[in-house]
Amino acid sequence: MTTLEGRTILMSGGSRGIGLAIAVRAARDGANVALLAKTDTPDPRLPGTIHTAADDIRAAGGNALPIVGDVRNDDDIARAVESTVAEFGGIDVVVNNASVINLSRTLELEPKRYDLMQDVNVRGTFMLSRAAIPHLKNGFNPHILSLSPPINLDPKWLGAHTGYTLAKYGMSLVTLGLAAELARDGIAANTLWPRTTIKTAAVGNILGGETLLAKSRTPEIYADAAYEVLTKPARQFTGRSLIVEDVLADAGITDLKKYSPGVDESELFPDIFL
Repeated sequence: MTTLEGRTILMSGGSRGIGLAIAVRAARDGANVALLAKTDTPDPRLPGTIHTAADDIRAAGGNALPIVGDVRNDDDIARAVESTVAEFGGIDVVVNNASVINLSRTLELEPKRYDLMQDVNVRGTFMLSRAAIPHLKNGFNPHILSLSPPINLDPKWLGAHTGYTLAKYGMSLVTLGLAAELARDGIAANTLWPRTTIKTAAVGNILGGETLLAKSRTPEIYADAAYEVLTKPARQFTGRSLIVEDVLADAGITDLKKYSPGVDESELFPDIFL
């Protein structure tokens, strides 16, 4: 189980950042990657579209299927699953990458922003995974991977941004629940989260701008860890709340300097959930 060659991944989001890095890493093995994402046309605030992401996947050696749609929409999810199966013959992996971040405190968090996080993060994770389960049952070494944190009941996180915390922990609870439910079917379900912030548009635009980006690791560290998870035997490696750096260490990768060139490890900014 040391390669993703020929395996088919259905991912929510993936037009840029961590999702795209995971897709490109899989493509280097010759994987098939279907992306369900909204970014059909360029946004001046954000790099890349679903189409440029597909180009990057193909350039890396994989096959790409860009599916313009919204993970909040059940019809779009059904169409994404049907299109992926029609194009590639099945589904082996679901990556729940799409996520909305809003760190507002409770009184400042508008109901529509709260609902957006719940709909994309929690409901999207549940419904995309649910729709793919019949095909995962027939998949090769099937995995569900959600990019969400371990459940940490420390009041400093529960109280810092309750709405966002609920949405991210919801992704994790869905995934761990699926791990228990689907174990008999041999479908793995795990979560994966980094110890430090990652250079993404969300970090740059929402958390701390260029200053924080300079203290963050590149998305490739997440991608390399996700690769290690998705190539593990599904029946034996499931129901885990994984940390990126621990996964890499277990794989013998302990020198992480290439993921933060020119930055002292002590200057890296810790992730908000750890």
